[in-house]
Amino acid sequence: MALYAAAAAVLAGVESRQGSLKGLVYGSSFQNVKQLYALVCETQRYSAVLDAVIASAGLLRAEKKLRPHLAKVLVYELLMGRGIKGRGGRWKPLLDRHQARLKAELARLKVRRGVSQNEDLLEGGSKPGPASQVPRFVRVNTLKTCSEDAVDYFKRQGFSYQGRASSLEDIRALKGKCFLLDSLLPELLVFPARTDLHEHPLYQAGHLILQDKASSLPAMLLAPPPGSHVIDACAAPGNKTSHLAALLKNQGKIFAFDLDAKRLASTATLLARAGVSCCELAERDFLEVSPSDQRYRRVQYILLDPSCSGSGMLTRQLEEPGPGVLSQERLRALAAFQQRALSHALTFPALRRLVYSTCSLYQEENEDVVQAALQRSPAAFRLAPVLPSWPHRGLGTFPGAEHCLRASPETTLTGGFFVAVLERVEVPSSVSQAEASAPEVTPNPAPKRKKRRRKATAAPSSQPDM
Repeated sequence: MALYAAAAAVLAGVESRQGSLKGLVYGSSFQNVKQLYALVCETQRYSAVLDAVIASAGLLRAEKKLRPHLAKVLVYELLMGRGIKGRGGRWKPLLDRHQARLKAELARLKVRRGVSQNEDLLEGGSKPGPASQVPRFVRVNTLKTCSEDAVDYFKRQGFSYQGRASSLEDIRALKGKCFLLDSLLPELLVFPARTDLHEHPLYQAGHLILQDKASSLPAMLLAPPPGSHVIDACAAPGNKTSHLAALLKNQGKIFAFDLDAKRLASTATLLARAGVSCCELAERDFLEVSPSDQRYRRVQYILLDPSCSGSGMLTRQLEEPGPGVLSQERLRALAAFQQRALSHALTFPALRRLVYSTCSLYQEENEDVVQAALQRSPAAFRLAPVLPSWPHRGLGTFPGAEHCLRASPETTLTGGFFVAVLERVEVPSSVSQAEASAPEVTPNPAPKRKKRRRKATAAPSSQPDM
């Protein structure tokens, strides 16, 4: 058996640099035989976990002469066994080269599955994956309707309303035509997994937005009051933009940017269907938007949800190794862009609050990006402590990282997500105290009143549909 031979080879390297493999396995040392058998059994038990870690770390691509079975035993002994002890023969230098990466990939796998112990990675067996059990979240678009009316509509269609969810167990228990109101977001309805509402008339009319709960957190935590000026730095496909507009009650201004023309066109369609009238879309790179531009002098809220690996998206097959594994080059490029975008956003002079979010599971795109930004502005911004009862926190990679939020199918019954809220420590000197303390007042009302007085003898001006 290849795995048995690989385990024997590991033991040969660990126990005796000069020892014969045959003598080790079949010799008089009964302890070595028992140790070999235990190593084979444990390696086999963690086989799927080891395959995922080895693939994510790119071990076999980097060490082309290393056979898969031997790699599996080596990685088990390094991460979960006794470690490659002593000089370890020719195996130790190889493992030393990849040790940090392998340990990091094991840690990420635990984050994705929402567990803390190696043993917990074995649970679940052949049960359906957690992603398939995530419920259908539906955000009620308060620009067009309210939660009460949406609930009544579904009840008239034969759905059974179960009230407000009190725990994740309430959500897990949803079946058939039952639905709940989310415990955290009052405008979020929760239906059983795989409930298809794409053809529902309320969705097609823009009264409902099909949006995951984790994706609804950024706008909710940014919480711009009506009348505020807000930047949505990477707006497509527009769900978060429409949520911001609903929070603003279409009063104020959203400057929404995206470089992809096709995605921006889809965003425009979504916003029009949702009844959004306070948003200005621009096909533009946010990094080229000047913080000193007078158009953005009143922007005190920024939502930054930049391009990312998408490793937390429910449609991704996260646990299947293969060509879809993200390369280190791609990951570094994404993280570099995200750091530039976050640092740029923090330079807007009137900024008071910023939400940084991704649908990524990688530390490099999440905690590392936030930490780098805070280190560049140590006295100006801090991580705001939000949602203390949220069960899944940021990785403890730096002091205060526990204020960040993570989400996953296993821990929150949502897609994989990361959210950090940064707030200014002090009012910026470039903005007057009076201006900073009244973000809800827009510069437009006075000119509008003058226009109405001038047109008093003419037909009344039409008002946008709120």
